[in-house]
Amino acid sequence: MTITADPGTGKRTAGGNLPGTAPRRRRSGRLRRIGLPYLFLLPALVLELLVHLVPMLIGIVVSFRELTQFYLRDWTASPWAGLDNYAVSVDFDAPAGEALLASFATTCLFTVASVGLCWLLGTAAAVFMQETFRGRGFLRTLFLVPYALPVYAAVITWAFMFQRDNGIINHVLHDQLGLTDSPPFWLLGDNAFVTLLVVSVWKGWPFAFLIMMAGLQNIPRDIYEAAALDGAGTWQQIRRITLPSLRPVNQVLVLVLFLWTFNDFNTPFVLFGKAAPASADLVSIHIYQSSFQTWNFGTGSAMSVLLLLFLLVVTGLYLLFTSRGKKATDGH
Repeated sequence: MTITADPGTGKRTAGGNLPGTAPRRRRSGRLRRIGLPYLFLLPALVLELLVHLVPMLIGIVVSFRELTQFYLRDWTASPWAGLDNYAVSVDFDAPAGEALLASFATTCLFTVASVGLCWLLGTAAAVFMQETFRGRGFLRTLFLVPYALPVYAAVITWAFMFQRDNGIINHVLHDQLGLTDSPPFWLLGDNAFVTLLVVSVWKGWPFAFLIMMAGLQNIPRDIYEAAALDGAGTWQQIRRITLPSLRPVNQVLVLVLFLWTFNDFNTPFVLFGKAAPASADLVSIHIYQSSFQTWNFGTGSAMSVLLLLFLLVVTGLYLLFTSRGKKATDGH
């Protein structure tokens, strides 16, 4: 340790570090740098635990119990049912299992149609928006309006538009164009599936458009210019350049759209209320009806767990196949 004098004040101060002081300070500084990111993540982890993980674990426990309205005050006192709730859910010869299977088939058909149309419209609009023309910025903003609107406000507006007597859809199709003999019911019967699909695609395709727009920005324009010089037309450029370059983006986009659409509850609930028509009876609505209308929360929880397992299996298989396809492409 050295002692130095301050030229201004004449006071002597001690300089240098005691043995072991500098390493301890360096270690404490390193610990603070390492622990600081986890400290910032702690509120999000706590909220995730409280909002998602804890209710999910409680739902799994409830699926093994015979929980009805008689045990709502103290659900832990409900009788233990074991696998009975799961047996009822997958017994497709019984009414409950048969209804769940029909709802599952409807959800699969709806998901395939909605995801396919969202991807097709989003990709076509993104490719179209790559060209420079007057009003492109306005159209980009206009295309993103359905994605920016609150879901409940947008779906309620569609519900009014699809009203049989006062809705604008029937006013245009029947009163203005005369395409139908009588105003059809859009929120009842088989037409409910078409209504649900239209609303789902309307509010979902801007997300696909946004993701595709971001993916197209990473494709160099020199490749298209070189392809054009070689005589490649627009369709050949899309087929040979655009789609292969967007493969990683498409893999994530399709998976996210699939999970969002298969689990969609807000759209059918706002459109049809608590009792959706059979043609639009998605699994999410069906589980809600099984739980809160029949007051059989054990069976509803078992259906929810089965849905969770199905989505986990499909997601795992999808990621496995896409990763293998990527490795094969890279190796080739």
